[in-house]
Amino acid sequence: MGSRTMQQGRYYEDFEVGVIYEHPWGRTIVDADNVWFTNLTMNTSPLHLDHVYMAASEIGRPLVNSAFTLALVTGMSVFDISQNAFANLGWDKVRLPNPLFVGDTVYAETKVLSKRESKSRPNVGIVQFHTKGYKQDGAVVIEFERTVMIYKRGTSPQAGRPRPRDGE
Repeated sequence: MGSRTMQQGRYYEDFEVGVIYEHPWGRTIVDADNVWFTNLTMNTSPLHLDHVYMAASEIGRPLVNSAFTLALVTGMSVFDISQNAFANLGWDKVRLPNPLFVGDTVYAETKVLSKRESKSRPNVGIVQFHTKGYKQDGAVVIEFERTVMIYKRGTSPQAGRPRPRDGE
């Protein structure tokens, strides 16, 4: 019997304009996510860390750091859309239409907006996506466009997977 390796992610040829990928996992935000990311990025705003300050505001409680929201929703999309990326070319039109709080569960989906061959690199194509992150009640908490250079099938680097040594 031989072993089998599952294909990881999609290649440029796999994308069709208009297709929507519903990313399979939800992620519940915990306080440690918000505190850790906010401190890691040296964001000193009381919007994210000061419960007393935010209790006195019309919002009433700390907001999840919006840069964390962008990073999380981008990460949720990777398996479906950019596992085989050559390069991330950027984010555009980032919007945060509704607040995200600790305890909310985030879900995401991505629509393929366009695709084209790269003019400078024959082994990749350029795909533009529109991604939405939304919480358990369906309220969209972030949306953005993202442009990614993605390898064509058979051209991505192949790092050899190590095999266990027999007898150890």
